[in-house]
Amino acid sequence: MYSAVIVLGAFSALLTQAHSLPIQNSTDVNEGKVRLKRKFSDEITERDEMTAMDKILIVNSKLRVPRGMMLREGDIASTFMRSAITCANNACLWPKAVDGFVYVPYIISPLYDDMDRITIENGMKDIGSGTCVKFVPRTHEASFLDIQPRYGCWSFLGQTGGSQTLSLQTPGCMWSGVAAHELMHALGFVHEQSRSDRDQYVTIMWKNIVPEQRHNFRKQLTNNLNSPYDYGSLMHYGRYAFSEDGGPTIIPVPDPYVPIGQRDGPSLLDLHKINVLYNCGMSD
Repeated sequence: MYSAVIVLGAFSALLTQAHSLPIQNSTDVNEGKVRLKRKFSDEITERDEMTAMDKILIVNSKLRVPRGMMLREGDIASTFMRSAITCANNACLWPKAVDGFVYVPYIISPLYDDMDRITIENGMKDIGSGTCVKFVPRTHEASFLDIQPRYGCWSFLGQTGGSQTLSLQTPGCMWSGVAAHELMHALGFVHEQSRSDRDQYVTIMWKNIVPEQRHNFRKQLTNNLNSPYDYGSLMHYGRYAFSEDGGPTIIPVPDPYVPIGQRDGPSLLDLHKINVLYNCGMSD
């Protein structure tokens, strides 16, 4: 089995109890929610270059992180109780079944409406259709994803064990590309520009980054799975991520005009890397 991409340890899944949001069924409330979703849709339409990570950062910029938790790189959840560790012996990967598939159990909060569920499940299908990883409703499994409309868009890194919260706030995170992005974190992938070899492919414009956010651009000691750098990865920051004054924070090299990041779903290289990491089609 190939060693994991994971470089930041995935820790115990906290916050397993959902916010006690009231379920309201009035016509006025439903119409208001639809109008709010249209507002986010219009915002995306007006910015055709917006990536999944751009959207995540917009939503999370208004987020007050709960006590005892922090977000690394903008959307990777971890706790203050332990320092970063590597994932020895692939212990943070979801296990492969005897039939060669990797089944990731999940539950989806009943607070989501039908449109939200479809959006989330489409993100799952975009990964499952090209890999051996299959997201399946939980029955009795001890370790599973607990997908909740909490506050912001975030996930723990890799399998943490037990009930593992993955937050997709509605309507802000309701975009299949955003769901797939957070699901890839849950599978063990960091952001593409965090790769150990990234300086060969992009220049980080440190002067343009909000000073207190520069830590999000640190390189990680990653296993790059013998795969090319992917400018079009769903896991790549957008060109202006954490920009202080509107200037670019990431510039591709040698061609500065290469598009980086996107919002449509996992790229072919994203799917390839999932298959390599989880040894799809190969026996252990």
